[in-house]
Amino acid sequence: MKSALALITLAASLAVLTPAAAQCFADYKAKQDNPLRLQYGLIALPAEACVSHDAAARYAAPVIARTGWTLLQIESILDETEFQRRRAQAGAVHLRQ
Repeated sequence: MKSALALITLAASLAVLTPAAAQCFADYKAKQDNPLRLQYGLIALPAEACVSHDAAARYAAPVIARTGWTLLQIESILDETEFQRRRAQAGAVHLRQ
């Protein structure tokens, strides 16, 4: 009985932890000034940045800034399937790691 309860507890714990550990992605809009240029891109996010648009923006802004762009907004947070679909449809997308 104890071993069955332990297995159920372990399985439930893993089910809860698995989504949080999964990598996600975000699509974003960014800009450069003088001259004004706009960019749509995709960025890979660590698990802790997948919880909200604000967390994703806190992670993405300095990554994007390293190449001279200013983050305007996070459009959406994507799972692997949605990322692959957007990546295929977007053509020449900027993918940040």
